[in-house]
Amino acid sequence: MITKRTDLSPNQKYTWIDCREIDKEDISILSDEYLISSELLADIMDADEQSRIEKEDDYIVIICRLPSAEEDDDKPLERTTIPLGIVLFPDKVITICRGDSVVIDDFARRRFRQCPVDTKEGFVVSILGRAALVYIRFLKYINRQKDLVEEQLHQSIMNYELIQLLQIQKSLVYLTTGLTDNEVLLEKLQKTPYFTLSSEEELEFLEDSITDNKQAIAMANIYSDILTGTMDAFASVIGNNMNAIMKRLTIISLSLMFPTFITGFFGMNVSIPGMDGKWAWLVLLALCALAAVIGMIIISDRKNRSVIMAGLGEKRSRWRRGKREKHSPSEIKYLRRKKHTLEGDD
Repeated sequence: MITKRTDLSPNQKYTWIDCREIDKEDISILSDEYLISSELLADIMDADEQSRIEKEDDYIVIICRLPSAEEDDDKPLERTTIPLGIVLFPDKVITICRGDSVVIDDFARRRFRQCPVDTKEGFVVSILGRAALVYIRFLKYINRQKDLVEEQLHQSIMNYELIQLLQIQKSLVYLTTGLTDNEVLLEKLQKTPYFTLSSEEELEFLEDSITDNKQAIAMANIYSDILTGTMDAFASVIGNNMNAIMKRLTIISLSLMFPTFITGFFGMNVSIPGMDGKWAWLVLLALCALAAVIGMIIISDRKNRSVIMAGLGEKRSRWRRGKREKHSPSEIKYLRRKKHTLEGDD
């Protein structure tokens, strides 16, 4: 879709040709009518194209990366970036985007403030500055969603929450990569001789855009580090839970070895006392149950911990529930001195 716009500001000195969600017909128009090379259009259509600025014979080409406006219903927390091609002619600016972006949509609907859009160069700087603010907004949204997923993980660890964390991590990688590419482009705009800003306002806006872009990069790195630590912590929790389950199963399987020994002993083809009794099977069943319970007590951690603590001579003196805990004479003296100090302060 190709749209011509001249209503960005009252003092607009150029024509903005907005090309978004372009198809083969739009590519033919850009190539034939505006004489844009097919190689450049192919680079702009490449989803992995990096940010850069180039000088051609008839125009200047700037490629940057913007946050995408497209959302996947299957991956609601995943945010990606798309390349935006900006072609500067003497009397017009052509923006070419394979999809749709929040930044371009804001300018198309005139949802921006204090952006120097009177000149072509100011319009380019405004796009990059607006992109940095949208990046920051997306990063804050992703961080809020990460906190919600963490709250759900504290209650129950399910595969769905872990997949959500993975989507958030992928979004941070995409956003960090786009911000890093734009940072290189912004630094080149300050030094390149064929991109000059005509007013002090545009220079200040470019410096503010660089500052906002660096802030977004720092935020993305911080959120990425926090998310990595969170996923490692939950992975450790899952591993510990699995180890606890395996330990319980091992204790149960070991405790069942004792009844197996008893039933194997009474199953021998020799005469055993009490084998002709009417209630011998009940006695055998009781022995099996008693052996299983005794074996579980012996090999359980609680029993081992009690044996170790008793061997070390550790003593625990606690009152029954509802009564105050005893304090040693030194603790009583410390509490009285602390109370006296507090009363003196009042």
